[in-house]
Amino acid sequence: MTEKIWYQSYAPGVRKNLDYEKITMPAALSRSAKNFPDHFALNYMGKRTTFSQLDGMVNAFARALKGLGIKPGDKVAVCLPNIPQVIVANYAIFRIGAVTVQVNPLYTEREMTYQLNDSDARAIVTLTLLVPRMEKIQAETKLETIIGCHIHSGLPFPKKQLFPLVKKAMVRHITESDRVKLFENLIAKYPQDPFEDASQWDAVGALLYTGGTTGVSKGVMLTHANMSSNVQQFAAWFPDIKNGEEKLVGNFPVFHSAGFTAIQNFSIWKAYEIILVPRPEPAINIEIIKKYKPTFLPGVPTIFVGLLADPKFRKLDMSSIKGFFSGAAPLAADTIRDLKQLTGADMCEVYGSTENTPVVSVTPWGGKIKPGTVGCPVPDTDVKIVDLETGQTEMPLGEPGEIIIKGPQIMKGYYKKPDETAKVLKDGWFYSGDIGKFDQDGYLTIVDRKKDMIIAGGYNVYPVELDNVLFDHPKILEACTIGVPDAYRGETVKAFVVVKPGESLTEEDVMTYCRQNLAAYKIPRQVEFVDELPKSAVGKILRRELRDKELAKIKKE
Repeated sequence: MTEKIWYQSYAPGVRKNLDYEKITMPAALSRSAKNFPDHFALNYMGKRTTFSQLDGMVNAFARALKGLGIKPGDKVAVCLPNIPQVIVANYAIFRIGAVTVQVNPLYTEREMTYQLNDSDARAIVTLTLLVPRMEKIQAETKLETIIGCHIHSGLPFPKKQLFPLVKKAMVRHITESDRVKLFENLIAKYPQDPFEDASQWDAVGALLYTGGTTGVSKGVMLTHANMSSNVQQFAAWFPDIKNGEEKLVGNFPVFHSAGFTAIQNFSIWKAYEIILVPRPEPAINIEIIKKYKPTFLPGVPTIFVGLLADPKFRKLDMSSIKGFFSGAAPLAADTIRDLKQLTGADMCEVYGSTENTPVVSVTPWGGKIKPGTVGCPVPDTDVKIVDLETGQTEMPLGEPGEIIIKGPQIMKGYYKKPDETAKVLKDGWFYSGDIGKFDQDGYLTIVDRKKDMIIAGGYNVYPVELDNVLFDHPKILEACTIGVPDAYRGETVKAFVVVKPGESLTEEDVMTYCRQNLAAYKIPRQVEFVDELPKSAVGKILRRELRDKELAKIKKE
């Protein structure tokens, strides 16, 4: 790779190119368990699991999956919040050579059914709370086995003490059958001694779902090489941070690419302790800092905004914190400044997408902090800014264009969608659809998005999906959703609705309907009824025109 402008900003000790260890993530877990057997791997509400114990549980569950008929290449869905079972399930699936399919537990039945069918999942690991829902949709999917997990399993305090932390309804008894199994019983049934690892470097190990301009949810195929390489790229960014010595707060959900790589896989590789957070909120983070003295605090911007707004946070002893990670949405300059003044720790902003496993660029560790930027490309990652029309001409320094990326972390493609894959993978380059520019130090700034994706509270929301749900309402003629600025969530969803002649609807009617068909974070927070929507000459609804008018109106206010 030729000399790149961003190399000048690398921290001392960060290499431009890496000699990758061809070790898959389940093999990395075994190595961490061998080197740090008694170090804590997981901390779930005070219940701590060592690396040796975690490796043994993975072995037992791998045997259980094989006993259920799961074979190499089979798809197993994992629909869990950040509890120990999500790590155990993912690594057991890896270890038998199967493919883990990450499913957001906040999804509605409609969303889950689509994703389960698209992924060809044969089994699903989920909360006991969600087992009845899975049974309800099972006939519409290819699911043969449902495995329920207790959210309270193994906690170091009585179950009744859990209820102030989670809803009582989340603790559910299930009856086992040929098709429904209990995770804890399966773990207890099988031995935990070493299990032959069937994961292969070039094989697909995970399907993580994303959306796009078409609104069609797509399964991103990540190979074991993608996952291991991206973790090694990220680890190389912090050359002075030793293995086995850190504690990360697990604010990013593992079902999201940021949590999957930067929380789960990164911590396994480096033998760090993950403080699991099933429901990330500022108040919970305050308690974690008090009790467990984490060294790294990742989170979406809303977490940091909420923390800084709480006087309790400002009074904490935060001498243990070495750094912050943020991603999924822009972080305000004053938030970065206030965290630095309060703790002395630096903020590392991360840019990437699911198709990039997801890490592409990061603020240089110990380097210059430039609010509004997302740092520099990590080792072995080439990034170009190309013209928006042809995608072929590289733009001059400082000029915006589409961000295209090449590196070992680039996905294999979209599952069962060769046409969609061909649109974004061209000659080894991933065309991100994001518009960005480099400065003279090689720092990348995200200027805009070609895609109409909305990022609300760190979650990706795809407007066409929301439009389609609204179009299905019997009283709605047309609808279009956009992202509008929000002080807390970064962006929030606004829906423009045209009601059919002779019908009437209220804002609450629309929101109630959306609650029945969409995950909570996708529900429009604002609804505006209009007589008509702006359209092009061919009748296409002009989403950007709506957004531009809304932004202009907000500026005037």
